Amino acid sequence: MTLPLPVLDAAAMRAAEQAAADAGTSLAMLMNNAGEALGQLAWRMAAGRPVRILCGPGNNGGDGYVAAAWLRAQGADVDVVALAAPASALCRAAEAAFEGPVLGFGAMPKAGAVLIDAGFGTGLTRPLDSGLAQEITAHAGVAARVLAADLPSGIASDSGEATGCPLRAHITLAFGALKPAHLLQPAASHCGVVRVADIGIVPELLASDVSAAEMADLGVPDYRSHKYSRGLVAVVAGSMGGAAELAARGALRAGAGYVRLIGSALPPSPPHAIVRQAWRDGHALADPRIGSVVIGPGYGTGPHAAERFDAVVAANRPIVIDADALAYVNGTTLPFNCILTPHAGEFDRLGGETSGNKIVRTKAMAKRLGAVVVHKGSDTVIAAPDGRVAIHCPGAPCLATAGTGDVLAGIAGALLARGVPAFEAAQSAVLLHQRAAVRAGPGLVADDLVSGPVWL
Repeated sequence: MTLPLPVLDAAAMRAAEQAAADAGTSLAMLMNNAGEALGQLAWRMAAGRPVRILCGPGNNGGDGYVAAAWLRAQGADVDVVALAAPASALCRAAEAAFEGPVLGFGAMPKAGAVLIDAGFGTGLTRPLDSGLAQEITAHAGVAARVLAADLPSGIASDSGEATGCPLRAHITLAFGALKPAHLLQPAASHCGVVRVADIGIVPELLASDVSAAEMADLGVPDYRSHKYSRGLVAVVAGSMGGAAELAARGALRAGAGYVRLIGSALPPSPPHAIVRQAWRDGHALADPRIGSVVIGPGYGTGPHAAERFDAVVAANRPIVIDADALAYVNGTTLPFNCILTPHAGEFDRLGGETSGNKIVRTKAMAKRLGAVVVHKGSDTVIAAPDGRVAIHCPGAPCLATAGTGDVLAGIAGALLARGVPAFEAAQSAVLLHQRAAVRAGPGLVADDLVSGPVWL
């Protein structure tokens, strides 16, 4: 696995900047690095077009003034609109160093320019004034492209909320590290493509227990492989057998060497490589070669559902718990290497925290239940009991159709059965699931996700 991209909230980012300053990289140097990175990206985006920069009163505005000076030194046609007078010492110094035109609030928007939004970055904690919001969106509305400095104006860095400004950037250049708003909806939809600029803070100072989701090094089968070494997955069916079939096919297509579908009343159908067994009071789970169990897709809540769930937990295998089976989780001591995959409604029914952003709430549930929680959605937050968090965003909108979550559960089960730790297995399953959705394209149905391998 490559080094994950850290995600820092506003307080952690300020602490990292101050630690860098204490170590010899001054805050002014950090601003200069950020502004030059912003200017360089704008130069490439503009390709000869004029550049207009909206500068706010704080350090985000200072980054904009530095970018303006750098662009002017390259010969670019650049001007600045001051949304407010500089209020920080760093911003005042950066404004003084820019010798080009600075226009006031209400300046005529420049059609066809590349617009840099350096208005209000990670420090914003309240909704934008309506007049400011209208000014910013007026400039953005006629721009050829919009580049946001660290965050689009009107975005709350930590909560992921969009606070009163409909601006949508084409590209957002994050300074030093990703922020929660780059990966949490609805804010992430305002950021466009997010890139991260190195502004001179050493990686050790940017360490975080929250990161962007990463694919584990899953490898490929070799001459030593056999069906049991590639993982035996048991999928426990319930009242709606089609969902369990999708989970079983997801596990098989994700590289499991052997998949058993236990308790399905449906007649056999392709792929015939899936082995079908009767439930027989849980004895089918006694096979020591079983590497993981998937329970929940199409499970139902019938009279024997709780008994079967208890038998699965008692088997003490790594488990993926999805859908209806999540109803039996509270009050249960779950085995090591357990993954829960709730969507928003199921998360709430599990008694999830109601305060804090999605990161905070998912982290709290993972700790309470002692399991990895995959809080699904257009932003998916994956939390481990030890406090680590990974985020995947944006999701594929075409996954918003019945049965796709069942396939995800099967993919996660395949990775658990191969011995991938639960936190890494959950991240990789989400990314493989996304990859399969992109290949299938708009209009997919869940069956399309498992019409071919999801491995590569």
